[in-house]
Amino acid sequence: MRDLTKYRLETAQEHLELSKIALENGYFKGSINRSYYSIFSAARALLSEDYVDFKKHSAVISYFRREYVKAGVFDAKFSDYIGDAFDFRNACDYADFFIASRQQAQEQYEHASEFCAAVKKFLEEEK
Repeated sequence: MRDLTKYRLETAQEHLELSKIALENGYFKGSINRSYYSIFSAARALLSEDYVDFKKHSAVISYFRREYVKAGVFDAKFSDYIGDAFDFRNACDYADFFIASRQQAQEQYEHASEFCAAVKKFLEEEK
């Protein structure tokens, strides 16, 4: 596993831990934001093993879906997880009247946990 991959996995774990802290303290938008960045960093860890990176978040998501979900490496639910996380993060950060609930933040945290664990397992076993 490349050093950049390890760094991105560590970053994903850090974001996940911050998401949990925010969730436990009632900062639901912050928790959703960190859950998204946990997933995003884990996806970028995969890309770094392929020597690929993009400036746009949407390009990272598209690559993950094409190369890892459509190829059957990861279950299709992970495509939903990354897409939903992206949409929720955008709503939290940019929608003036979006109110994040505890349930939404909890679900996003759980998805991020599952996503990161799957990526880590894959990288440890396959690469």
